[in-house]
Amino acid sequence: MMSELQDSLVDSASSETAAPMPPVRKRPKPGERRVQILQALAAMLEQPGGERITTAALAARLSVSEAALYRHFASKAQMFEGLIEFIEQSVFTLTGQIQQRESGPDESAAQAGLRQAAQIATVLVQFAEKNPGMARVMVGDALVFENDRLLVRMNQFFDKVEATLKQCLRDGGPDAQVRASVLAAFVVGRLQRFVRSGYRRAPSENLDSALALMLG
Repeated sequence: MMSELQDSLVDSASSETAAPMPPVRKRPKPGERRVQILQALAAMLEQPGGERITTAALAARLSVSEAALYRHFASKAQMFEGLIEFIEQSVFTLTGQIQQRESGPDESAAQAGLRQAAQIATVLVQFAEKNPGMARVMVGDALVFENDRLLVRMNQFFDKVEATLKQCLRDGGPDAQVRASVLAAFVVGRLQRFVRSGYRRAPSENLDSALALMLG
């Protein structure tokens, strides 16, 4: 009997050893899950004409529970605020670098301002083109059914963009405010067309020629 029991234990141990181990899910590092949630939200926003995104759909995409989402964000509005923060940081870091660059040796202050304004407009257009989901946030398309403060914040973003453009154009004459307003509206229009076309009409289409007409 003892011999049979030992053989049984050996056989059982052998079969357990041979059986494949179930995959072990790695625990995300601190802050990693938060980034994953924002990346998934941005990816879902890239679907042309997508419907309102629910936390249930977002959780399903990440294979987690809705409760897991709320351990990192107090609300869906806070998730969108995370995307807006990324937009603000990315764009204003680049525009700040553009403004800090010194003028060329044969470039007047007015010419340098025109160049900077064109580069800032280009940065905005290229950022949206590379990040279609973010473009929907920038023009407010993805925020229509969300918290009103999100639309207010994006409006403030473009107000700051316009103020930056005005600063660049201030040496070009007394119409700096008008030119900055027209240029900001042009950029917004390009992004809106990009989103409405289902991302088929690239916002950078003939961009250099269009900017030359407005700023030349």
